[in-house]
Amino acid sequence: MDHMANHLNDSDHPRHECGVIGIYAPREDVARMAFFGLYALQHRGQEAAGIAVADGRTIRLHKDVGLVAQVFTPHNLAPLQGHYAIGHTRYSTTGSSNARNAQPFLIETRHGPVAVAHNGNLVNAGELRRDLLERGIGLSTSSDSEVITMMLAGAAGETWEERLQTVMPRWRGAYCLTILTRDGVLAVRDPWGFHPLSVGRLPGGGHAAASETGALRTLGCEAIREVKPGEIVTLSNSALRVRQALPPAPALARCTFEHIYFSRPDSVWDGLTVQNVRVRLGEALAEEAPVDADLVIPVPDSSTPAAIGYARAAGLPYNDGFIKNRYIGRTFIQPTDSLRKQGVALKFLALEDNLRGQRVVVIDDSIVRGNTSGPLVRLLRDAGAREVHLRLTCPPIAHPCFMGVDMGNYADLIAHRLTLDEMRDLIDCDSLHFLSLAGMLRAIGRPAGYCNACFTGVYPVEVDVAHTKTGFEQALA
Repeated sequence: MDHMANHLNDSDHPRHECGVIGIYAPREDVARMAFFGLYALQHRGQEAAGIAVADGRTIRLHKDVGLVAQVFTPHNLAPLQGHYAIGHTRYSTTGSSNARNAQPFLIETRHGPVAVAHNGNLVNAGELRRDLLERGIGLSTSSDSEVITMMLAGAAGETWEERLQTVMPRWRGAYCLTILTRDGVLAVRDPWGFHPLSVGRLPGGGHAAASETGALRTLGCEAIREVKPGEIVTLSNSALRVRQALPPAPALARCTFEHIYFSRPDSVWDGLTVQNVRVRLGEALAEEAPVDADLVIPVPDSSTPAAIGYARAAGLPYNDGFIKNRYIGRTFIQPTDSLRKQGVALKFLALEDNLRGQRVVVIDDSIVRGNTSGPLVRLLRDAGAREVHLRLTCPPIAHPCFMGVDMGNYADLIAHRLTLDEMRDLIDCDSLHFLSLAGMLRAIGRPAGYCNACFTGVYPVEVDVAHTKTGFEQALA
């Protein structure tokens, strides 16, 4: 089923990675808790969703293509009974969008059933996959997450923690995992710390782990902390168990894009509130690229805090210039040909009364493929804006991501193909400025410990640049 988001939903932003959740709640309906936790992570993935629940003996699973609210109903949640749950909402990073690649993955092993939900991307998945196939282990999907599941199932060790510790050194790249066994949930984070994963205490007893702190706060969690890079945290009926399975990498590589775009503004990432970082990114832009203008507007919603920061630092009025039809990319109904030609206008409408005769500074978070910035500028000009100055809260994205963010390949990236002047002419704005790498890191407030490979081409782990997102699928065609 072709999701309309492929055409309309944030088509010029990096695709979200995935969201994972894990819950141990002895006196609660854990499936419904997982549903609301996933609902709070919906922005991280809108292609498929799944929940698996364990009751001490067996694991039950429901997953499908679609949004969280489309995939789950009271009828299909009712059989998911138990004290332990994991959930996943996904965009495809490795593997394309189909039901076969939906997560969690559930298999039977000699140690009992195990289900795995994965956010991230292993850069050596192809090599690990070939190794499994040569050992006679069958694979049914094109996902690196299935590779993780099968390796875990066959690993040596007395406990699931020991088996994880056995295989983790072989996984190169990004992985935040929630793993469900018949009587426990494990939360695991790679030693580079690419993507966020936090754990908190539930008010009714038990614990939860999730990709973002906002999802934990939705569930009422207290005492929230990050799962440390290389750490395994076990949620079960004994106290929370913590094991440092691998030492943290000498140079951590947190994803800068969590601050720029992915995370909800209320989430805390690396001890920093995302909303505050975005305001500072806007302030840094105002210092680097001031311009004579009358008005500052955001491209909603992720750029709103940065636009507030820019306006404040520049001493300019802040206002709305676009109204967003925020559910347009959330439907399976395809637009007609004439509607598709409307493109961006299906998603944004310009507010003519605010724009007429104005010199406008537009704040956006990034330009990836460059296919919506031009139409957005055209909407503003058609609404009567006299000048349009585009400001971006990160440097130009000139390199693909191999760590679980879908930005396309080199041929897709406008900043890889065009100079700044060529981009400005194509977009047809009066001026164009991307925040410098140094300015961005100053605004974040951390001089090191972040992955900026999409800006610099310097990858924190060795990658095979020929590796493509759907590279595994030739074997499954």
